[in-house]
Amino acid sequence: MVVKIKIPVPLQRLTRGLEEVEGIEGTIIELVNYLDEQYPGIGERLSDNGKIRKFVNFYLNEEDIRFLNFENTEIKDGDEISIVPALSGGKNLYKLIR
Repeated sequence: MVVKIKIPVPLQRLTRGLEEVEGIEGTIIELVNYLDEQYPGIGERLSDNGKIRKFVNFYLNEEDIRFLNFENTEIKDGDEISIVPALSGGKNLYKLIR
């Protein structure tokens, strides 16, 4: 089934310019792993050792996953995921856009 993922501008070069891509049902971290299979390199910018990076925010249907079950938050058909980098500059920004 279809899960919509909104991709922030700094990561669109990895998705071949796509602003929105489709994903799979499962957990957020499973989605990140799936995205990395489809768009190599995106996974390391979003996660580290199975955990979402602190400077990257995920929203499930406009709700912050930090108030749900973090990377273990379940995603189902029809959900919409927004990836929002917390752009503060410095080395965290570099990790996202490199």
